[in-house]
Amino acid sequence: MESSMSSMDLVQFIGKLGDLKDEHYHLTLTLSAVVELMIDKGFITRRELEGKMSELDQLMIRSPYPMA
Repeated sequence: MESSMSSMDLVQFIGKLGDLKDEHYHLTLTLSAVVELMIDKGFITRRELEGKMSELDQLMIRSPYPMA
């Protein structure tokens, strides 16, 4: 059984990766715009945002799920 990718499979894979990169950029841009608008309109402050980001980052560092 051969496990290597054909040239066409590789081209399709690279194309899909490029699409994901483009989608990630647009989602990040949209999220950044929404956050900036919320700050500009006074719904949240940068300090509150940074605090929540730090809190969530700590959760990711110290996962509540045991890793075997």
